[in-house]
Amino acid sequence: MSKPRSLANRILIGMALGVVAAIATLGVGHFHPPTLQFMRQVSTAVFDPVGQVFLRMLFFVVMPLVFASLTAGVVQLGRPGRIGPLALRTFAVFFANMAIGVTIGLVMMNLLDPGRHLPPDATQKLLAEFGGAAKSVTDRGAAQPGMSFALIVDMFMPRNLLGAIAGHERGAIGEVLPLILFAILFGAASTQLADARRQQVLAGLETLAEIMTKIVDFALRLAPYAVPAMIYSVIVKVGLGVLAALSWFVVGCTVAFVLHLFGTMSLWIRFLARRSPLDFFRRIRPVLVTAFATSSSNATLPTALAAAREDLKLSESTSSFVLSLGTTMNMSGTALFEGCVVLFIAQIFGIHLDLGQQVVLMLMAVLSAVAVAGIPGGSLPLIAGLLATFGVPPEGIGIIIGVDRILDMMRTVVNVGSDVATAVVVDHQMRRAGLTDQVPATPADPGME
Repeated sequence: MSKPRSLANRILIGMALGVVAAIATLGVGHFHPPTLQFMRQVSTAVFDPVGQVFLRMLFFVVMPLVFASLTAGVVQLGRPGRIGPLALRTFAVFFANMAIGVTIGLVMMNLLDPGRHLPPDATQKLLAEFGGAAKSVTDRGAAQPGMSFALIVDMFMPRNLLGAIAGHERGAIGEVLPLILFAILFGAASTQLADARRQQVLAGLETLAEIMTKIVDFALRLAPYAVPAMIYSVIVKVGLGVLAALSWFVVGCTVAFVLHLFGTMSLWIRFLARRSPLDFFRRIRPVLVTAFATSSSNATLPTALAAAREDLKLSESTSSFVLSLGTTMNMSGTALFEGCVVLFIAQIFGIHLDLGQQVVLMLMAVLSAVAVAGIPGGSLPLIAGLLATFGVPPEGIGIIIGVDRILDMMRTVVNVGSDVATAVVVDHQMRRAGLTDQVPATPADPGME
């Protein structure tokens, strides 16, 4: 893992330089506004496209990599009887992950009451500045139908699988849930083939995954340059004034993210997987840095798979299954953030949500988070829908749009970190039940107990 750690260090250094350069630009712009305006134009014309080249190279490989990794994981299980216990354990941990995350977020918002600290003039200024973006988001959120059994069937089983994957079924973003179901069915059917044929299928899937990983390597060579360009652009465009106005909300979300990732996940790693939390987080540091830099669970999947197999010594079948599913379904950071936003904006508008309503909000945040695309800003339309559900003006999402990009980076770290933690927990449980191939701990794996 020396190469990934070296890359992680270079990305962190680049991010630091980008932040320093952005703060310096804002300082100069305070005394000479034309300079700030010019650098914002440069960010839009140059820095944003550089970041998009990096991100879209990663997005290129998402669909084939999810299909190859998940299908290979099912095929490696060897018999369909193993899929049920693996899926049951995985989904149970996913739900608990997200429910605990939302609960932490709601408790934090109730304790801090950040809506009380935002002056009315700051609210009006934020709504005016980001009103156009908010309208676009609320329009998409209004188009989201309410959660129902029919919608769940449509989410997993669209009429046109290829159209849904390509983004032509229900929106511009490709749907991963139908691909996940198809991959599981494809893998389960492959286990029924003769052993020689099954091995051929498995070899083809592993080759496809390896090729996709090589493309990711190409993209990551751009990361030390693309990441500082993106963070510079965000800060220069948003400005420190927005951060100051929303400081209580940002602090509350940040503390909740830290508590869930390093608190809840540490307890799970220690007591449910019998590993050292410190060793676990040390080994997945490159994964967390990649998640923070890309703001995308999908884009981080190749790094997470590599860390799970090579450094954490997890079973290939378990890591492929859990991490591929987690990329779309285990959005604990996103669910936490959704609950925080709805309660915060309700506080600003003086709308009281009682305990019963907050319990409903917790459940709806968990369910809606599953439908969030694993890309930057993918949760905003669904948050707009949740606001409308609880009688909160959806346009209020404009209040937080200015800081969403920064908080998106944080919640992606929580999403991905909890995915890997879930894989460790499920792998440990599957080993104890004798339902997966045993991969013995090595001397280089001191975290295993």
